[in-house]
Amino acid sequence: MENSGEHYEILKNVPLIPLRDLVVFPSTLVPFIIGRASSIQALEKAAGANNLIMLSAQMDASLDNPSPKDIYSMGITAKVIRTVQMDEKNVKVIVEGKRRARILEFVSSYPFYQVLAKEIKILEEPAKETQEELKHVLVLFEDYLKLSQNTNFQSIIPALRDHTPDRIADIISSHLYLPLEEKQNLLETVNSRERIRRLNFLLENELYKIQTNLRKDGKALNRRKVPFAREGGPNIFTPAGTPGQRKDDQAGELEELKKKVAAAKMPPDADEKSRKEIERLETMPPMSAEATVCRNYLDWLLSLPWNKKSREKRNLKEAEKILNEDHYGLEKVKERILEFLSIRQLVKNPKGVILGLIGPPGVGKSSLGRSIARATGRKFVRLSLGGVRDEAEIRGHRRTYIGSYPGRIIQMIKRAGTKNPVFLLDEVDKMSMDFRGDPASALMEVLDPEQNSTFLDHYIDTDFDLSQVMFIVTANLLEPIPRPLVDRMEIIRLPGYTEDEKLQIAKRFLWLKQLKIHGLLNKNLEISDKAIVKLINEYTREAGVRSLEREITSICRKVVKKVVMKGRDYKEKVTLKNLEAHLGVPKFRRSEIDKEDEIGVAIGMAWTEFGGELLTFEANKVHGKGNFTLTGQLGEVMQESAQAAFSYVRAKIFELNVAKDVTKNFDIHVHVPEGSTPKEGPSAGIPFAIAILSLLTEIPVSKKVAMSGEITLRGKVLPVGGIKEKLIAAHREGIREAILPLDNRPDLKDLPKNVLHDMKIHLVENMEEVLKIVLTKELPLKIGRRKKAKEEVLEEIPTREGEGSETPKEPPLTH
Repeated sequence: MENSGEHYEILKNVPLIPLRDLVVFPSTLVPFIIGRASSIQALEKAAGANNLIMLSAQMDASLDNPSPKDIYSMGITAKVIRTVQMDEKNVKVIVEGKRRARILEFVSSYPFYQVLAKEIKILEEPAKETQEELKHVLVLFEDYLKLSQNTNFQSIIPALRDHTPDRIADIISSHLYLPLEEKQNLLETVNSRERIRRLNFLLENELYKIQTNLRKDGKALNRRKVPFAREGGPNIFTPAGTPGQRKDDQAGELEELKKKVAAAKMPPDADEKSRKEIERLETMPPMSAEATVCRNYLDWLLSLPWNKKSREKRNLKEAEKILNEDHYGLEKVKERILEFLSIRQLVKNPKGVILGLIGPPGVGKSSLGRSIARATGRKFVRLSLGGVRDEAEIRGHRRTYIGSYPGRIIQMIKRAGTKNPVFLLDEVDKMSMDFRGDPASALMEVLDPEQNSTFLDHYIDTDFDLSQVMFIVTANLLEPIPRPLVDRMEIIRLPGYTEDEKLQIAKRFLWLKQLKIHGLLNKNLEISDKAIVKLINEYTREAGVRSLEREITSICRKVVKKVVMKGRDYKEKVTLKNLEAHLGVPKFRRSEIDKEDEIGVAIGMAWTEFGGELLTFEANKVHGKGNFTLTGQLGEVMQESAQAAFSYVRAKIFELNVAKDVTKNFDIHVHVPEGSTPKEGPSAGIPFAIAILSLLTEIPVSKKVAMSGEITLRGKVLPVGGIKEKLIAAHREGIREAILPLDNRPDLKDLPKNVLHDMKIHLVENMEEVLKIVLTKELPLKIGRRKKAKEEVLEEIPTREGEGSETPKEPPLTH
């Protein structure tokens, strides 16, 4: 705005540099980088004259070659203080803003802009009202600098002293984080009083925004209409009465904290720490860094649910109904939850439950935690431990560290808002450790019913009772979890689902869920049971149902498209005939099981973190020097198992109708296909030995029989793990006969009834029993005389009743 307090001077042929996203104000030193050829030439022109240059912001920062209409007419004249060549294309420039100037005419545009400009000089004396308004703006500006924490106000404040209101307003404008248009508006406001009023309005808005953001982050500071003075020395920003107001505000805040502490009813130790922190806070400057740490600590103590509990549901029938609604099968887990609720009806304050759910992906471990919370009426929180490698993630950081905070356990308890939630610790087997500590060791206190009533977080620094929390730990494998941690949990294994169970889950849960998600009605899309069975067997190969759900989702998406195009009355039924039209050709096939019996090929059962699997063991021989080769990405233990099997076979060579020098003149190569998949464990001893024996005797191995078991050098069969998962996988692949160690008989009790009914399971003690079952022909053994001698010796040994035994030990039962 032009008035009598302004004086003008016309400047001719001034070189102009358009600025991107930058408004430079008078009385300020500003660095920036230029890279356009026209800008560099304009800078060189200014350096060759009197170092005077015109700076004006361009309206669109994305334009590389702005036209005159794309440049604001109001800018400033500036003096070039220093230039630094950064590289071949870019130059760093430091300029000092002089006066506002308005572009009257663009004199030339090539090779750079030169303009005719009108420089504006302010000559007016500030009125008394302007001085008073400026004081208030200065107070707001100091508050803005402190709260934003983006600028070092200690270096800015001296620059504001001994200046006119006009210059002070420009310096403040240059330090505000405002949009380009708003800063340009301040530059174009020539009248200093109007500019100060505009700054007052903008600062109030910015302070409100900062306060709102701090409250959202849980770090809200006490809002003051007038900020407090800095300690020590005179302060040009401090109006009369501010120190008293500061004390009143601080006293009110402390009094409110005391009331909250009293109402929280914390344990004695936590209550004492809270009161001491308030006493410390009374002696601190409110805006000091230490005061902020104290406030944050008090906020955490006050936000924890020291005495808040969820009211539990104790109706067993209702809880059982909820568990059955959410999950099919999983009888052991459901039974354990109902037992826990039964105990709650007889015992007032029993200890918390710590369940360990171990099983392959997709069987419902994580979703089971949410279902348990719904059945018991408790709050639910989930903490994923996959990739956690820092002990402080569990126990928190000590308050001596900058930016410290409580551990994840306390954070989740705060989120739950009660002291007895269902707390799911997911993927505990995926934790690791490094130089910062072992999080698994920190979990031992959390999961120990004898210790977790006094859990100590490093940040909270006082005991918190976790004994009423119902912890549920999930993992794919038990082996990676430290043994002391496993010892603190009640382990429940969740094996893979059988075909019948998957069929029921798909019909009762997955299909209806996906119809609802995709906005389809039952009349729009149906699927036959046979189509679901084919979907399970030929389009998925998993222990859980995650891939099955993805395939169902794919079917729904295709039908949704047809419903949209043809109308809501469109109907379709997925059957065996049209399933491939929806999903393409089947992804999996039973490659080995349906083929004829072969020499040197055995079917073994394996157990991985993804559930049970069938593996093919292939043996072959070529002329050589008696070398033994293993391939298929086998682990160290599995290789040792193969070596033991080979040594057993070599020891039996003289008993077989095989040339004695076969192991000297031939190299034997054993391969386990799917070489990209790592394989480990001792349970492959039987299939290794059978494949090699079949190769040497040239007798085919039955592919209708799957086998698993560790063997010794003397041919004894030792027990192995994962029996349930292995047999379910074999049943899923169509195997109806299996060989297992005799000592694994107790593991058969946990098998699903349909698997136990459909499969014939042979329990064996030694390799001789295995050979009779899996080889399609009788072995041409030379051990008849030896076996007969053994039987004669057994006849001479009396039984415990003193009677002679007519036959050797009875072979194990066949189930």
